[in-house]
Amino acid sequence: MSLKKASVLIIDDEPDVLTAVKLLLKSETKQVITEKNPENLLSQLASNNFDIVLLDMNFNSTINSGNEGLFWLKKIKDTGSSAAVIMITAYGDIDLAVRSLKEGASDFVVKPWHNEKLLLTLNEVLKRRQDHKRGANSPSSDDGTAGSELIGESDVMRDVFFKVSKIAPTTANILLLGENGTGKDLIAKAIHQKSLRADKPFIKVDVGALTETLFESELFGHRKGAFTDAREDRMGRFESANEGTLFLDEIGNISLHQQSKLLSVLQNRQVTRLGANQPSPIDIRLICATNTPLTELANETRFRKDLMYRINTVEITVPPLRKRGEDITLLARHFVQVYTEKYMKPNLELDLQAIGKLKTYHFPGNVRELQYTIERAVIMADEEVLQAKDLIFSPLEMPKSLPQEFEDLTLSNMEKNTILHVIEKHHGNISKAAKELGITRTALYRRLSKYDI
Repeated sequence: MSLKKASVLIIDDEPDVLTAVKLLLKSETKQVITEKNPENLLSQLASNNFDIVLLDMNFNSTINSGNEGLFWLKKIKDTGSSAAVIMITAYGDIDLAVRSLKEGASDFVVKPWHNEKLLLTLNEVLKRRQDHKRGANSPSSDDGTAGSELIGESDVMRDVFFKVSKIAPTTANILLLGENGTGKDLIAKAIHQKSLRADKPFIKVDVGALTETLFESELFGHRKGAFTDAREDRMGRFESANEGTLFLDEIGNISLHQQSKLLSVLQNRQVTRLGANQPSPIDIRLICATNTPLTELANETRFRKDLMYRINTVEITVPPLRKRGEDITLLARHFVQVYTEKYMKPNLELDLQAIGKLKTYHFPGNVRELQYTIERAVIMADEEVLQAKDLIFSPLEMPKSLPQEFEDLTLSNMEKNTILHVIEKHHGNISKAAKELGITRTALYRRLSKYDI
């Protein structure tokens, strides 16, 4: 069914919302009926055959539960109505809206919305409703592959993909939580690709690697002569990402002073380049990521709560690989295919023992460790089948390989083993390891290369 042939009921206690949606849909649909009082919902359903119901999440009504939308959603479902229900929500109620999807809603839209996005949502819901009536089972990429590089069929990853597909079209700031190597950067790219800013820039910054002196220049830009090496005007990452998405990785590693500078920009929505007096307005969608647990970020001696609330409208926790079950096999076979093509090897396959070895390993380095393990195995393979003996896990992630460090007391071996211990202590977090060792990340990477770690 096309939207032109659809009948739509809109239920919201804000007259301005009812008027705006009715004006938008009047020429786009067959029929639009508005209703301010949700108490009249059942009588409207009884007297009309609606294809779509747009239902607000909160009303000033007798149902003072704080989630009136869920109450009325259940009432609609109890009537046996075939109408697709789309929830209308504000940013603060996104968690409730996500819950409503699990309880039978077809989709949700966030106030204020873009008209073109609302029309797209209505058309998509109608298409899914029609496919369902035909008995079709044609899941979109939202159902299992939120972004072309994301792979997963486990329940925990389906939940992540589901949240991405629902949250991406909004402008809400998002905080990605999870261990190193889980793929938070891929999730960030997927959110951008599914947003209304997909054709605009996606700018990534590893803020945890920026020193105090580089932080402002890198993020906010500088004018020529602002400091010794400022030989020309330079645009910062905020301005580069204007109208697009800015992804700040390792946000949990920045200092309180840096947090204060960042908060000011996010509050005022403008940046002032170093050496300049005139601020420039910015329009960015912000995504942040950290491997620091949320409980630690809640400690104000480490992270400002006002900044936390600013960057964390919605949070998504990316699960570790050890909790993803059969996804390990899917990812392993994917990487085998990728690297056999890259290194022009014959079509390699994993035998059952190799798969078993992968599934019983705990993968402290997560997907990144699996990727490097498969790449190494493909490079070294002499046969067309990869066996368990071909899979050698990274010594970075294997504490049992670290004892005996002082059997060889040469300076180079002591330095190598010290680096391994510190990296293990910080669960592979290079920024924290470098800080404890008293060297820069670049210097630490040079030593990793030197010792072939």
